Amino acid sequence: IPIALQCDPRKDRKHVLKRPHALYSRDHATAQEPPMTTTGFVASHAKDAAFERGLRSFYEYRDLGIKKATEGRVAAHVIRAAAGTEFSSQPHAHKTEFQLVYILKGWIEFEYEGQGVVRLEAGSCVHQPPNIRHRELGHSEDIEMLEIVLPAGFATEEVPSVNG
Repeated sequence: IPIALQCDPRKDRKHVLKRPHALYSRDHATAQEPPMTTTGFVASHAKDAAFERGLRSFYEYRDLGIKKATEGRVAAHVIRAAAGTEFSSQPHAHKTEFQLVYILKGWIEFEYEGQGVVRLEAGSCVHQPPNIRHRELGHSEDIEMLEIVLPAGFATEEVPSVNG
């Protein structure tokens, strides 16, 4: 049974062992062990990768299997530039609860509402708050990024401009 070490400075800095799920339970005294399950387990490997066209015609998307594993609660995919396609981007907003983009390779530039131009390079990460207006300004030919979004079936809405 996994346990976590929790230090409470109000209790003479003594260490107390608690089960991790109990830390988030409303009633610590009646916290139950979560049932063991393998439902939703997925492992995705680069050697088996299949990229397909998706939301943007100038990108290819590799589904990591998270949408199916989480019954549509979360989507995770690797996105890369599609060779031989022309880039075009309109200001838009995504109807999300959470969106994270992590750059694996290359670079990409966005213009964000209230933030201006942001250039992301390999190792950079951005959290795009729900409904933030933005547009892509450009990317390298070798761009590759990981995107994680909640919910998986989010909507995208074109807007007149990035700043209102």
